[in-house]
Amino acid sequence: MASPRTITIVALSFALGLFFVFMGTIKLTPRLSKDAYSEMKRAYKSYAKALPALKKMGISSVLLRKVIGTLELACGVVLTLVPGRPKDVANFLLLLVMLAVLFFHQLVGDPLKRYAHALVFGILLTCRLLVARQGEERLEVEESQEEQINPQEKNKVKVS
Repeated sequence: MASPRTITIVALSFALGLFFVFMGTIKLTPRLSKDAYSEMKRAYKSYAKALPALKKMGISSVLLRKVIGTLELACGVVLTLVPGRPKDVANFLLLLVMLAVLFFHQLVGDPLKRYAHALVFGILLTCRLLVARQGEERLEVEESQEEQINPQEKNKVKVS
């Protein structure tokens, strides 16, 4: 039977992955929801207006929305389907995206209800990453303890 830690990581990875696939798709195409797509376009226009440095770098609101949407979609697929270390990388990238989204919402003065989802999913991404890293650190400690024990056993002289 799988450990509770493994079940937690798999469940969080799958749920977060599906959420980000959905949100990334909404940012990229109106096929799922025309209203949500229109709202995303409007929101990213306000973000681009609030950050004139983006315009100076040649980044339009459309490019910003598409880059973030593509990142969310790709990382969501990785969290949902790909095993191993790539999940942690995708998790970290999505955490950076959530921090950027929180920054954008604060920059334009949105009320909490407009960015509460970013806070919640940022916290969930942080928890998933911490739980995944905690298990890896535990394995590393156990391996180093085994390596310390093996040389000591080799140095013992057998008396017969």
